[in-house]
Amino acid sequence: MAEGSKAQQIVTLKPSKGWLGLDLAELWRYRELIYFLTWRDIKVRYKQAVLGIAWAVLQPLVTALVTTFIFERGLKVQTGGPPYPIFMLAAWLPWHLFSNALTRSSTSLVQNANLITKVYFPRIIIPLSSILSAMVDFGISLLILLGAMVFYKVPLTLNFLWILPLTLVAMLAALAVGLWFSALNVQYRDVQHMVPFIAQIWFYLTPVLYPINPTSPLGTTLYNLNPMVGVVNVFRWAIFGESYGYQPPSSGLLISLGVVLALLVGGLVYFRRMEKTFADVV
Repeated sequence: MAEGSKAQQIVTLKPSKGWLGLDLAELWRYRELIYFLTWRDIKVRYKQAVLGIAWAVLQPLVTALVTTFIFERGLKVQTGGPPYPIFMLAAWLPWHLFSNALTRSSTSLVQNANLITKVYFPRIIIPLSSILSAMVDFGISLLILLGAMVFYKVPLTLNFLWILPLTLVAMLAALAVGLWFSALNVQYRDVQHMVPFIAQIWFYLTPVLYPINPTSPLGTTLYNLNPMVGVVNVFRWAIFGESYGYQPPSSGLLISLGVVLALLVGGLVYFRRMEKTFADVV
């Protein structure tokens, strides 16, 4: 090499070692990219919408009104005491966060194909940022829930702080399932059409619109294998306390949390195995 010329540095990218291959330090180095992609998803979602972010306000309000009319007034669903709008919203908030995050993360890799094929970064950042962007709608809906609690004179207690870890569990559940679907969607594009259908069935298997009370121990255990059951039930306890018979965090939440962690570990393993093919297939 001629004197005075600059030496060229060759950077070799190698896959992470281990089953999970999750390098938290690397994710922290790319934290600005996570912020950029999250903020971009939020702006794109509302930029060309006529009502803009008002959709985040209208959706829980209209949902509460319609479901109250159909299930409380029409089908006479018994909530066990709580006003039906708050009964529904207390479960709809974590469910909507999960469903919204899952739907967005499952198609995130394909929607960012141009980015994946041009530059290196940890690919898990893409579904992760899609899930984080769903927090905007959740935050607005939470304010509406608080307003409804004031209207119906439901007291706010320290149990309400349980919403923070429950929100984290709902996001982890969305990430766990979203990793599977996002990686599969790169290989099989019809997955993106299956996800809304799966989410719809999952919705009716979760006690959002009406209470579901299994009568046998085996039925209760199988029921809690749905990771959102534990989140929804404890979310309602955080709102109403034990005055209406809701139970504090117990084995049901632990079962749901165990399912979330198992899905998350499996999703990370599968995502990392398929990651090397994303740029070629997408």
